[in-house]
Amino acid sequence: MNYNRICLSAVALTATLAGPLTAQDATQGQELYVAYCATCHGADATGTGPMAELIAVETPDLTGLSARNGGVFPAVMVASQIDGRDLMLAHGGQMPLFGRFFEGDEAVALATPSGQPMMTSQPIADLLAWLESIQS
Repeated sequence: MNYNRICLSAVALTATLAGPLTAQDATQGQELYVAYCATCHGADATGTGPMAELIAVETPDLTGLSARNGGVFPAVMVASQIDGRDLMLAHGGQMPLFGRFFEGDEAVALATPSGQPMMTSQPIADLLAWLESIQS
């Protein structure tokens, strides 16, 4: 067996064992959004939730994240704001009340626009998938 065939076989086996890089479920993400995020960000994700007027900073329109980022969904920024790596005044660190829930049980690797993998939890990966699907 020549070297090229061995390499191709190894790559194919690795891809089969590793599975897809992005294991996201947008339907689950929408359910999580409705349960945990809509109160502040609104049912339509435009920043008009019933709690929005009580927050010290303007609640952003989440349907325009890509538009405000040159047409690219800012997955790393959004994940960092949800999990508290990028502190938000309104969030006070992790998302209030449910930061621990969004930690999840396992880390998931997501491909970023730069091609570098980003590790996050399954709930955050699912939220990202849904948020990306609603960009206008």
